[in-house]
Amino acid sequence: MKQFLSCDWGTSSFRLRLVDVNGYQILAEETDNNGIAATFALWKQSGQPEEERRSFYLDVINKYIKKIESKTSRSLSGVQLIISGMASSTIGFIDIPYSQLPVGTDGTNIKTQSISADGHFAHDVMVISGLRSDDDVVRGEETQLIGCIDPSYGKIDDELFIFPGTHSKHIFVSKDQITGIKTYMTGEFFELLSQKSILRLSVENNDEQTDPQTSGSFKMGVNDAIDANLLNAAFKVRTNSLLNKLSNRENYNYLSGLLIATELKDLKTSGIQKINLLGGSNLGEYYRCALEELGLSSKIRIVNTSWADEAVVRGQHKIYKTTMQ
Repeated sequence: MKQFLSCDWGTSSFRLRLVDVNGYQILAEETDNNGIAATFALWKQSGQPEEERRSFYLDVINKYIKKIESKTSRSLSGVQLIISGMASSTIGFIDIPYSQLPVGTDGTNIKTQSISADGHFAHDVMVISGLRSDDDVVRGEETQLIGCIDPSYGKIDDELFIFPGTHSKHIFVSKDQITGIKTYMTGEFFELLSQKSILRLSVENNDEQTDPQTSGSFKMGVNDAIDANLLNAAFKVRTNSLLNKLSNRENYNYLSGLLIATELKDLKTSGIQKINLLGGSNLGEYYRCALEELGLSSKIRIVNTSWADEAVVRGQHKIYKTTMQ
């Protein structure tokens, strides 16, 4: 396989890329906010029977394939399509059960399902499942993690990979095996508290990127979280405003520090040898600052933004090769 179509289909986003396997060069791509949730809603509205769901979703993908064909002035008929993310979920087009941990960092033991090309859709398709532990799950980040691991690193042991986000994921790797998952609803809690709770009256986002390293209020929130009960500490956002300790804009950063540190503070007493942080733009900087403020600087490895961005493509190809062996 010299080229393949890489589809990363999340809950709220869609990304399709034509990839040259030699160096994983991206030849063309299409992105949209037409994620799985929106596609599922459209399918439900269509009133089509369950047996037509797969064709409905493939028609959506085919629309973007046609756009890439137009960009590249060539037919992509017969090019392998690999899909990861929420496409294998109950709201996707194939419900593949989660793969049970442990799973190899080369993709060993990850469940996949293949669909052969036919007259309706001119591409062989491989869909990658998510992972599950006894009490947590992940879909999408496992493929990114597998793509992030460079074989030149040697054996990966006692390392943590953090994927910041609305539902931040911590994925644990021991002896080249993915062994654990923890999900933190950090971003969602921030949205709820800052927009839906009484705290909304005490915070203000100025829509400008703040450097967390120079934000005293962010670091204050981090340090206040270390020995605090979150349900009590969160009310400090209110009293910071009432007692004129912080402005509403400073309070916004304070709340961010409080929640991110609540997610990360247990790492101070863990036996993790290395913490790999995969977070582009400003969000990754907030996590980095919080980890440093928590005294974990010596354990942090920042995964290069471009390397992390292309990790899904590498991970998909790794899993494909492992599955085909």
